[in-house]
Amino acid sequence: MGYFSVWLPIFLFISIHGYGIQLFEASSRVIETPDQIYRTGFHFQPAKYWMNDPNGPMIYMGIYHFFYQYNPYDAQAGNIVWGHSTSSDLINWTPQPPALLRSEPYDFKGCFSGSTTLLSGTKPAIIYTGVDFSDRQVQNLAVPKNLADPFLVEWVKSPYNPLIAPNSVNKIDDQNFRDPTTAWLNPDGYWRMVVGNQQNGTGIGLLYRSKNFIDWIQVEHPLHSLENSGMWECPDFFPVSTISQIGLDTSIMGPNVKHVFKASEANTDYYTIGIYNPNEDIFIPDNDSLDIGLGFRYDYGKFYASKTFFDSATNRRISFGWVNESVNNLEINSIRGWAGLQGIPRRIWLHKSGNQLLQWPIVEIEKLRMNPVVEGTTVLMAGSVREISGVTATQADIEISFSARTLENAEKLEANWTNPQEVCSIKGASVKGGLGPFGLLVLASDDMQEYTAVFFRIFKGDNNNFIVLMCSDQSRSSLHLPSSDYDKTTYGAFLNVDPVQEKLSLRTLIDHSIVESFGGEGKACITARVYPTNIAIDGRTHLYVFNNGSQSVDISKLTAWSMKTAQIN
Repeated sequence: MGYFSVWLPIFLFISIHGYGIQLFEASSRVIETPDQIYRTGFHFQPAKYWMNDPNGPMIYMGIYHFFYQYNPYDAQAGNIVWGHSTSSDLINWTPQPPALLRSEPYDFKGCFSGSTTLLSGTKPAIIYTGVDFSDRQVQNLAVPKNLADPFLVEWVKSPYNPLIAPNSVNKIDDQNFRDPTTAWLNPDGYWRMVVGNQQNGTGIGLLYRSKNFIDWIQVEHPLHSLENSGMWECPDFFPVSTISQIGLDTSIMGPNVKHVFKASEANTDYYTIGIYNPNEDIFIPDNDSLDIGLGFRYDYGKFYASKTFFDSATNRRISFGWVNESVNNLEINSIRGWAGLQGIPRRIWLHKSGNQLLQWPIVEIEKLRMNPVVEGTTVLMAGSVREISGVTATQADIEISFSARTLENAEKLEANWTNPQEVCSIKGASVKGGLGPFGLLVLASDDMQEYTAVFFRIFKGDNNNFIVLMCSDQSRSSLHLPSSDYDKTTYGAFLNVDPVQEKLSLRTLIDHSIVESFGGEGKACITARVYPTNIAIDGRTHLYVFNNGSQSVDISKLTAWSMKTAQIN
């Protein structure tokens, strides 16, 4: 336990994702309610209370382990420990006791984000950020108590903790020093890992090396940094193949390999692709204009603090990401008794162009599909709305592809429309256009007072080219009052697809209060949280395909499945 008991919490330490500075009194009592209509059926979330960042998922002895930031007392941020669940398929989960509790002076104010690494002989190790009595962020080590236990129920903290701490010599800001990555083994026989940091507004991935995983030395220069990019939370660094879709172990280097550097900043997960030089210990992006905060995102909606791992059983790189509630009134979380969930695990690989990543729900999720509704090639007339019947619309998986026979009616993309989210806000689903908006209306009421729209628009560019906009419009997702209690932001992304040569594909996963959409076969992802009222829940939920443009479009593929409920205890 620790200097003080931690099972009777009185205070919560609050920040953007759990790092504590601000102190206030809070009740540990959760208000139970029978109204659990927004709990999901096949997304990971604990039975109750607060969850945020994923921490170092891994596979060990054939069992998948998922660790996560968890408040075991309340549905608000604070009292953070490492929750732990196990699975044989990444879909059905069994809870285990928390892996790390606040018990020592170096983590008394929280066991915050970190990662797992499989050391030589496949021995798991956790390195995590603790916040000590002085509010310093320090890096600590924990290892399993019993390596013969495939469920790794008990973990032991190292007597050498903290392994790395800010001090007057290294001059690291002790309030911005957190979230160590999975370590990789360099050809020189030393382990490397990155810790997130900022100095005077410059985002920094501090680099450390160690021979024994206990004594860590800071490398003279960071692995990567960028001015005016803010604090880099939850960094991730991993290799991807340039010639195959298979995933790579984190320590793989050499020919036909590029590296991905990801950082979480301003509630967004950005990534950049480039080359890692193990001799110089430096990462160089392929394109400076696509660096952190400037280029690609894992997700253009509500998705943060993601973490990947190498699945050695299937040779995949898989990511988890935290999807927070879209509520502005935090008392709503306390009334429900829970807050936060994880997006569907995604397989990640490098697009054949080498310029961006592709993401797709792991294939295991398809085991939950049932009662398929399949439609052949049809024409979606201009101004039409058509229901997709025979699907449980609160819990569904839809794949649909669109194409246009002519692009002559595409609207002109204004020169100042460079921010896709702003364009989607201006050109929402209810705004008629030329080619689009067309797509899906999900979690909709029968009278169309409530719906979430996921759709495409095709614009004409200045160079005789066409630009595809993908939007997730939550503006009419709920009639809850007061409206200010809920965040109904509209999200958007420009989709790197040529509508002259390619169909516009969309896959959308619907699960009560989360809508995850994958456009262009995984080139752009948008996740949203929505909370329909009783006119669009349970048996009153509807699913539609729509076209609010002036030109008809073809649907070349439409398959929708109802989804079974996963076993997440």
